[in-house]
Amino acid sequence: MPQEQDRMETIVSLAKQRGFIFQSSELYGGMAGVYDLGPLGIELANNIKKQWWQKIVQERDDVYGLDSQILMASKIWEASGHVKSFVEPLTECKSCHKRFRADHLQEEGVTQCPECNGELTEPRQFNGMLQTHVGVTQEDSDSVYLRPETAQGIFVNFDNVQKAMRAKVPFGIAQIGKAFRNEITFRNFIFRVREFEQMELEFFVKPGTDDEWFAYWRTFCMDFLINDIGLKKEHLHFRDHEKAELCFYSKATTDIEFEYPFGVKELWGIANRQAYDLTQHSTYSGQKLEYLDPATGEKYIPFVIEPSVGVSRLMLAALLNAYTVIEGGRSMTTSANKDAEVVLKFHPSIAPVKAAIFPLSKKEPLTQIAHDICATLRKQWVIQYDESGSIGRRYRRQDEIGTPLCITVDFESVEDNKVTVRHRDTMEQERVAIDELKLYIQEKLQNFSS
Repeated sequence: MPQEQDRMETIVSLAKQRGFIFQSSELYGGMAGVYDLGPLGIELANNIKKQWWQKIVQERDDVYGLDSQILMASKIWEASGHVKSFVEPLTECKSCHKRFRADHLQEEGVTQCPECNGELTEPRQFNGMLQTHVGVTQEDSDSVYLRPETAQGIFVNFDNVQKAMRAKVPFGIAQIGKAFRNEITFRNFIFRVREFEQMELEFFVKPGTDDEWFAYWRTFCMDFLINDIGLKKEHLHFRDHEKAELCFYSKATTDIEFEYPFGVKELWGIANRQAYDLTQHSTYSGQKLEYLDPATGEKYIPFVIEPSVGVSRLMLAALLNAYTVIEGGRSMTTSANKDAEVVLKFHPSIAPVKAAIFPLSKKEPLTQIAHDICATLRKQWVIQYDESGSIGRRYRRQDEIGTPLCITVDFESVEDNKVTVRHRDTMEQERVAIDELKLYIQEKLQNFSS
């Protein structure tokens, strides 16, 4: 575990130094469990979300998008059961007064305070929802919650989406949005945070077909992680929940787990929530949330299959999956420095920067050619321009942020209108005509082999 802990600390340091992730409010000492995405982090997150949206919504004719709001009527959370049941066991150290999730300590076999080995109090229940007020003054305002999940915004819009889109069961509603949880303890970087984004799908099916659809989405999610995000298959595992650990509304739940340095943990959850949510909202609102089958005239409340994944957990998995150390460096990268070289071998679909442009000299006309290439390629991809330092150092900087392709404009480019393209993982170099560069990059990114 010490080696794995070192790896985690290295990832945290790299994430800050290279502009992926910063501690929120760091200027004022930082805020626990809250992080800001830097210039490369936001590109990585956007690329992950774009891939998810394309596969879940854009490429399908049975899933529709939605953007429900963070603030919703409090009765929604009463209906969903969150007000009463969204609680966690809290324990406090009698010596240093640090607070911890009792269930997490129990899972790790910890019986004393992890900070000072002091005695812990008996666990008490703690509600994990963040509460605020809507109104002119707090005394006259209504209490509302920052949503702890995005799913309920989908359920309360089931009827709206179904009728507006004339959707036929089976169909799904997908959204990407922020959720908030008043977590007690924070560890493992962005794995568990107070404010996070969920990519969530609620797929509504006819009762009796739910087992089939549950199996379908279970396989779909695993394939997406491997083929579209590029996670290594050997680091991913299905874990089916035992009957005793299932939520009361769940018929079946499977977690796709990833081998994080701090243990094998949940990355993506797929649950068969049956008809619980639509039934609850029908009861509390007094509005029937039924589906009328136009072919048979049958009315029923659909069951729902829910695949839900957090953006930050998937980002962390992608960073860990891509992180590669090459001992002794790479001779084509630099001959002067034989230290270990870090390469982030991102799948090109999620790489924050797709290509970097290097003029061999800081003088005209090389810089002008390089800037012109940048202007053309930036209409389609995120591109970096770098004229500082040796070519070897520039390669290493791009390798460290996972850029798939580096393009060098040299003195021959002035004569033959060609550039040298170097591939991140194979280090192969090819001479490519400038006017063919866009199509070349597009083909290489689509058929990238890491």
